Amino acid sequence: MGNVTIMKAKDAISARLAECYVTINGRRYNFMQMINVEFTIDKTKGKVSRLGAVMAGHKSYGMEGTFSGTMHYNTTVMRQLMADFKNTGVDTYFEVQITNDDPASDAKRQTVIFYDCLTDGGVLSKFDADADGESLDEPIEGTFDDFSIPEGFTELDGF
Repeated sequence: MGNVTIMKAKDAISARLAECYVTINGRRYNFMQMINVEFTIDKTKGKVSRLGAVMAGHKSYGMEGTFSGTMHYNTTVMRQLMADFKNTGVDTYFEVQITNDDPASDAKRQTVIFYDCLTDGGVLSKFDADADGESLDEPIEGTFDDFSIPEGFTELDGF
């Protein structure tokens, strides 16, 4: 293998060392209720015919952002957004900021902010008499229209 640089195990980012903040109508919430979440981008691509090439080419034309996750069932904030939409017909866009920060890793921190987020809906009320003492959680899904990365991970030695 020679002089191959191998990532140090300590540089893997801990799954639990993160912060999640949600800003709704100017109020910033520490969304510590989140158990897990993933924001993804799907690119819209099309095939491009190319004279003189056997293989088709591809070109990106746009993107769509979605998110999904699970949170503890202990806040009414997202349910209130659904009630507000039902009562007024005006949907509420919000912002989500996620920072991964593992002090043991030389990669340090990354912060990504997601703008113009909307939920796809959600749980209004629930219980589970057969849960054997387990806590209640709920899914959260939605879309976002833009994002920024104001703070990126530090490049690891050998990258």
